Amino acid sequence: MKYSGAPSGMWTVFCGSFRKALTTVLNYDSETARSITASAKQRYKKIIGSLPEFEKGDRFKTNIISCAMLSAFILDLPQKPTVEQMTEYYKAGMATAAMKWFCKKGAKKKFGPEDISGMKRTAEFRAADRNPYSWNMDFREYDDGSGYEAKFCKCGICTLMEELGLYEYIPAMCALDYTMAELSGVTDFVREYTLASGGPYCDCGYKKKV
Repeated sequence: MKYSGAPSGMWTVFCGSFRKALTTVLNYDSETARSITASAKQRYKKIIGSLPEFEKGDRFKTNIISCAMLSAFILDLPQKPTVEQMTEYYKAGMATAAMKWFCKKGAKKKFGPEDISGMKRTAEFRAADRNPYSWNMDFREYDDGSGYEAKFCKCGICTLMEELGLYEYIPAMCALDYTMAELSGVTDFVREYTLASGGPYCDCGYKKKV
């Protein structure tokens, strides 16, 4: 995958909040935070360069880019963090003002015809059959009309973080699903299983707030 385009844009948008969270969440001083960020950028570029280009229409490209960014920071920390620390760190790094705006904007179409048809297309696309760093999912709408569920049997984050020796930190990324739903203001997120915890699949349930 080329660094130019989405990977470069992702770094530009979130590097400041990731650097800030090094001090506010992980308690590094500002000079150390700058040093970690500088080395993480080079590692991030290397990780991005090791990934294949995603197919046009694969909606999960930003997911793997976010994974590469978090992984780069974890690998450049002077001390090994706990999963709990990285859960709070990733949340602080991603829940920026721009992300809150994005979630609110997306909420206007949530559960609408365009959203539903997009989810169905994604399920049919089955990108992970051709790219191990992407996702395969099944989709179903709840019979009672309360929302829908995406059930993932293949996960690009699991593939990449296992290769990088970071499998234990996958739950830190999974937890952001709850944060994103909360930021939308229209969705309650529900989950029973994750692949990372040994489950048969990752289920992502989106229920309309009442």
